[in-house]
Amino acid sequence: MKHQFVLFLLLCSISLWSQNKTIGKIHHFDPACAALIDEQAKIEIIAEGFDWAEGPVWVKNGAYLLFSDVPKNTIYRWKEGEPLAPFLQPSGYTGILPYSDEPGSNGLLINLKGELVTCEHGDRRIAAMPFQGGGKRTLADNFEGKRFNSPNDITQHPITGDYYFTDPPYGMPKKEKDESRQTPWFGVYRIDPQGKVSLVDKTLDRPNGTAVSPDGKTLYVSQSSGSQPYITAYPIAANGKTGKGKVIFDGSTYLKEGKYGIFDGMKVDKLGNIFAGGMGGILIIAPSGNLLGQIDLGQFTANCGWGDDGSTLYITSDMYLCRVKTKTGGW
Repeated sequence: MKHQFVLFLLLCSISLWSQNKTIGKIHHFDPACAALIDEQAKIEIIAEGFDWAEGPVWVKNGAYLLFSDVPKNTIYRWKEGEPLAPFLQPSGYTGILPYSDEPGSNGLLINLKGELVTCEHGDRRIAAMPFQGGGKRTLADNFEGKRFNSPNDITQHPITGDYYFTDPPYGMPKKEKDESRQTPWFGVYRIDPQGKVSLVDKTLDRPNGTAVSPDGKTLYVSQSSGSQPYITAYPIAANGKTGKGKVIFDGSTYLKEGKYGIFDGMKVDKLGNIFAGGMGGILIIAPSGNLLGQIDLGQFTANCGWGDDGSTLYITSDMYLCRVKTKTGGW
């Protein structure tokens, strides 16, 4: 009975969808943005009251959304017309609490096999879990015998099945100063189809968001760094290996103006445009690096992902879960 009462209080602390509640506005900085999202589109708040919402992913088989609340060590399930409910708890840390202020899962992914893939801060690993029949299995938890810091965000190649993920220190108890750190860098890594882990880049300050272009030829990595507020593009060879990265978007100038420039998670639409979360909301950036527009939520925004028929963009923005209708869609 005690556990049921605690669950009741938890659900009561989270507000369900209010049809008329909206937030923010859409900005077009380039005429090309009009083909991607209407400037009058409404950004709906469909749930709120979270500590830090992250990693939204649409589950097509069931028509519902999963997303992380990283501090709460919980993955929530949202479905139109149904009560919001915890889907997986613990989501990213299975040890003895307390651990850190961000122990749970962060980025989520539905892989090519239809499994839920989780970036787990506290357990310091990438894990996969089928929706039926069986629990989690570890895809990777170390590089050359040294444990990861706190895997943050992940993407999968649409053809080869390779995973690419980032490993900043945000989930560690003392962040970059934590005594349990085993790697001297904050890396970007690849897991090949055989499960071998290789290093993509170890020179980035705070690698965060990841995405692969629809044609599978480019890996994008964003940084949540004031000194390197970049989005970098890496060429991907046919065998899944990556080449040298090139900065395609530099947020330094915008950051100095106090607008936007520090990035978090991101997604790529079916046309190859980047929807990058971070300061102020979601920036919309062409594959060339040209800034097209912004979904302005007025606060730091963690991540986004398409759902429904592919044209609804779900957004995790601090305490809010939001959605907005677009003219494009996820690939």
